[in-house]
Amino acid sequence: MKPCVAKSRSVKLSADILNVAKTCATLNSCSVPKQIERWAKIGKIAEENPDLPYEFINGVLEGHKEIERGETSSFEFRTGE
Repeated sequence: MKPCVAKSRSVKLSADILNVAKTCATLNSCSVPKQIERWAKIGKIAEENPDLPYEFINGVLEGHKEIERGETSSFEFRTGE
């Protein structure tokens, strides 16, 4: 997979949105732009999949982060023991 090269763009956002993003970014230990990107990603997934609850979408995104960090282990299914 090719690395994604981010291009910088200026976007005007309301002061209210920026203040909420700053608070959430601090709580989530990330930058304000990363927090806004996360919201955009969740919103896009939610619009494309209206039947999926937020908790499911968030769990899938967290799972992807764990895979990227190499925090995985194998799982064995057991049948009728």
